[in-house]
Amino acid sequence: MGKKKKEVDDRFKKFGTVTFTSITKINDFIDQLEQGKVMGTRCKECGLVFFPPRADCYQCLKSDMEWFEVTGKGKLVSYSKLEFAPVGFGDDLPYAIALLDYGDYKVFGRIADSVPEDEIEVGMQMETVANTLPNGQLNYVFQKA
Repeated sequence: MGKKKKEVDDRFKKFGTVTFTSITKINDFIDQLEQGKVMGTRCKECGLVFFPPRADCYQCLKSDMEWFEVTGKGKLVSYSKLEFAPVGFGDDLPYAIALLDYGDYKVFGRIADSVPEDEIEVGMQMETVANTLPNGQLNYVFQKA
């Protein structure tokens, strides 16, 4: 008998324009994006909410998490138009990154290219939606609500 090859869960390589992480404990996040859902996690023990999702709670040190869908409207807290980008994101320039406040949690991400720059205002209502890039990679973006 030969050695059995260990299976690798590398679904995370489908995330974003450039993926620096291939294996995580929250790879189900990618399956949810493929189904059009943006998900976070909540600790079943203490109720702390996480986005991006985490498999472990830093507050109560438990790993008993449940998934929740990021839905509804978030308030645009801050944004910035990028003219320079980190390695691997240069072809996407210019683009805008932003922070949405959903009350119990905040989501950091990109504003969709379909949102005109002159319509972006701090305080506006936006929603987080799953997105497939032209190269087949997955991500999520913010759209006007």
